[in-house]
Amino acid sequence: MKKKLLVLFGGESSEHEVSCVSAANVCENADKNIFDIILMGITKDGKWWLYDGGTEHMRSHSWQEDTANLRPAVISPCKAHHGILVFDKPRSSFEVVHIDIVFPVLHGRNGEDGRMQGLLELSGIPYVGSDTFASAVGMDKEATKLLCRNAGVPVVPFIVAYEGEDEAALAEKSEREYGFPVFVKPANAGSSVGITKAHNEKELLSGIRLAFENDKKLLIEPAVEGREIEIAVYGNEALTASVCGEIIPHSDFYDYETKYINDSAECIAPAEVAPEVSDKMREAACRVYKALGCAGLSRVDFFLTDTGFMLNEINTLPGFTPISMYPKLMQCMGVSYGGLITGLAELAEKRHG
Repeated sequence: MKKKLLVLFGGESSEHEVSCVSAANVCENADKNIFDIILMGITKDGKWWLYDGGTEHMRSHSWQEDTANLRPAVISPCKAHHGILVFDKPRSSFEVVHIDIVFPVLHGRNGEDGRMQGLLELSGIPYVGSDTFASAVGMDKEATKLLCRNAGVPVVPFIVAYEGEDEAALAEKSEREYGFPVFVKPANAGSSVGITKAHNEKELLSGIRLAFENDKKLLIEPAVEGREIEIAVYGNEALTASVCGEIIPHSDFYDYETKYINDSAECIAPAEVAPEVSDKMREAACRVYKALGCAGLSRVDFFLTDTGFMLNEINTLPGFTPISMYPKLMQCMGVSYGGLITGLAELAEKRHG
């Protein structure tokens, strides 16, 4: 009997469009001999819909306009349901649809920050990826750095600031400690949303304001001159760390537009990294994964310089778009796209079994 795989997509975050494309890829590559795919989309204003339409509307971000294929639905937190509640259009009655596994192909706030994982824990349905704690910590750049530094993994230096602090004093502290250029980042945002590379005080103050538009906490980090290396980690207890991949942005830095809109970055997999360095970075990636308590999958990003490497960040629900590095790295390890989805579903069942 086929397993019912619920693919969640969309969401309220600024990464809504990325999620839709990632989910379309997952649906198209999942083994239809193993899974019956059920799609559930979440709009930017937080409405949940069961979606029976085609993935082309997800890629074009027009799925919400395909009203003939939309039905109101939610994940039930009741373990007895072990599934979703699908309502008729007047919402006067509903049916319970059993779900075997959930794949939350969600990015950013309310998707990969622990909130959705908390709901899925209540539901009792096995789900792909890390639990509530690891997801929340992995989303918070400060918490990630503190845990990983404690685990012996070198991290990029940083200053933390909170909304309401004196911005001029913060800029002065940053310039005194790091000079320019620096990166200003919201503490809880993915896909480089809200990040600024500041080359002077004016850009720094502007970057601080932009970061606070996306979060109540920010980090300021010195710009690291080095290669951007990414490693895919797969597994629960027994871990597989992929070969190294490298991002070469053909812009000032690897921002949201470079990642997902103009596709101007070069993604190299596998990257040319000396074997002894690669081995150390792969071991460090596993240490990061374990320090946060991750499960299923994560992508761990490093900077590699002439003097060593340091952690940039972790992504506990990496992208699955056509240009995303995680599936590319797993393919370098001999795991097909479809095989990866099947494997992640199996890991979810083992963890929750």
